[in-house]
Amino acid sequence: MVSIGGADRPSTERIGKAGPVELRHLRTFRTVARTLNFTRAAAELNYAQSSVTEQIQALESELSVKLFDRTSRKLTLTPAGERLVDYADQVLLLVQEARTAVEDEGQEPGGQLMVGGLETLCAHRLPAILARYRQSYPRVQVTLREGGRGELYEWVRRGEIDVALTFGQAPDDKPFVSESLATDRLMVVMPIGHRLASYTQVGGGDLRGEPFLATPQGCGFREMLDSLIHTLGADAPVIDTQVASMAALGQCAAAGMGSALLPEIAAAGPAARGEVAAIPLTGSASQTAVTMTWLRRAELRPSVPAFLDTARSAFREMASERA
Repeated sequence: MVSIGGADRPSTERIGKAGPVELRHLRTFRTVARTLNFTRAAAELNYAQSSVTEQIQALESELSVKLFDRTSRKLTLTPAGERLVDYADQVLLLVQEARTAVEDEGQEPGGQLMVGGLETLCAHRLPAILARYRQSYPRVQVTLREGGRGELYEWVRRGEIDVALTFGQAPDDKPFVSESLATDRLMVVMPIGHRLASYTQVGGGDLRGEPFLATPQGCGFREMLDSLIHTLGADAPVIDTQVASMAALGQCAAAGMGSALLPEIAAAGPAARGEVAAIPLTGSASQTAVTMTWLRRAELRPSVPAFLDTARSAFREMASERA
């Protein structure tokens, strides 16, 4: 996770009557509960690991209960910790809504904005959008968080991020609001010298039985490939090797391990450097949507609609430039 602008300010707000439960302790607890790793939680929160440990110990002392089981190699939540997770989510969301309710109307957006995106979008689209946003709204502290498709939607649902950018359509669930910002062509990426590398486009019988690289189930890129295989039927490629990430897809294709399906923005760099051949895919599964997803309640915070408008404007300009 990367923090852009602003400094972390310790909170002095406290809740409860029996003890001084600090909001920052709840925020830290929620991050440790999600990652189940003190080191990763410290990196996300921009704290020293010792600070995270001290805050969790302080919270356990304040509540007179053990929240994490540290007896095994893997950190786990105790039953009390599991019960506290939902309450922590509710408290932190209510505090944010309370702050929003008392902000002066017309005031320049401030506070925090949490944006999440898939690996490709974090690398190729979001930096320019966030730079423009920071220039327009310098009072907002922006955090960019990378995750898988399923993770991103869950983070939006729990209020851990404000907006998520993914490929494909968002789940048709009631809490979500989603909007398609653009479409991106899908490319078949293959080693230089591959039998299809000289083609101007590929589809249908061109891919019959072709060995493909794939990311794990649940990944947005895997969903694109599964959709292509379903659409092509008997002419479909076959999944030959599974790799860990989108970056690994391009590297393994360059090494000759097989072909891969990637959005054009992910394939353009390796193709321009001569590492792979990238050929446009044809047919009904040849494009994917870039989708922005958020919760309606998040729009109450001025920083969120300001980001939505910035992203819309940026993608419109990108489309005009491509045209």
